[in-house]
Amino acid sequence: MSFSSSVKDELSRQLSPARHCQIAEMAAIISLCGRIHISEKNEYRVKIHTENVAVARKYFTLLKKTFNINTDISIRQGSGNHRSRTYTVAVLKAEDALRVLQAAKLIDRYGEIEENLSLAQNVVIQQNCCKRAFIRGAFLAAGSISDPEKFYHFEIACATEAKAAQVKGLILSFGLDAKIVQRKKYFVVYIKEGSQIVDILNVMEAPTALMELENIRIVKEMRGSVNRQVNCETANINKTVSAAVKQMEDITYIRDTIGFDTLPEGLQEIAELRLLRPEATLKELGEALDPPVGKSGVNHRLRKLGSLAEKLREQSLSE
Repeated sequence: MSFSSSVKDELSRQLSPARHCQIAEMAAIISLCGRIHISEKNEYRVKIHTENVAVARKYFTLLKKTFNINTDISIRQGSGNHRSRTYTVAVLKAEDALRVLQAAKLIDRYGEIEENLSLAQNVVIQQNCCKRAFIRGAFLAAGSISDPEKFYHFEIACATEAKAAQVKGLILSFGLDAKIVQRKKYFVVYIKEGSQIVDILNVMEAPTALMELENIRIVKEMRGSVNRQVNCETANINKTVSAAVKQMEDITYIRDTIGFDTLPEGLQEIAELRLLRPEATLKELGEALDPPVGKSGVNHRLRKLGSLAEKLREQSLSE
């Protein structure tokens, strides 16, 4: 099961105790993946179509708990390359469908269905608990989360810009930074920051998925920190080795051209010591001197040897 599917499975089993929250969540599911059929007698039927059994289960449960409505459930197996199942949950009795639409505010006071099944009134989502429920229903109906092991991405795909703006506004009300992008015929509300996806899981009340994502984030951050530290240490080692090789070349050139006898005692001492201990750090070289010398002192002497070697090379070229 993918991470997105496991989140939906968890959310499908979470049921708000308050009826108004149940209605808000149901309104979101109908709004984002529902269809309204009107008969010749002007009677309504409400259907939702989904490829996720968790969504079908949650919608069925909401209808039963909230309205004690019996629903018609059908399953269609895809053919060809598209082998996934499509679940349809339908409210076929006209009076039951009207009750659902009125409670969810998907129908106005004149009995007209709002365009694209948008909410006729925001009264359904005025309270914070109902906002949470609506976002949860919207994600169940049309949302997805990427595998956090790979990258962070949360989204809810809406059929219209107005619906996307409504979902975005609800998410923003919890202090999260949601954005909208148009993708083909859909308007997608998305979040890309890992910490904010943790927060939206908290908003939707998915504690198990939240903890799993947090654990993955901690491991990834630790892994990234270790990699950065290793890279830094490797770079420092390479720098130290390169410096030591250059020092050895300079000291060897001085020895082979003018010898060490012409050098001041301090430079002669560090030159001989470096040849004896090519792998030693500056600190180790300084501690091996008598009397000991600090890193800056050792570095100063080696720099002077390097300058002397460069002068000798220049003199050799000019002759």
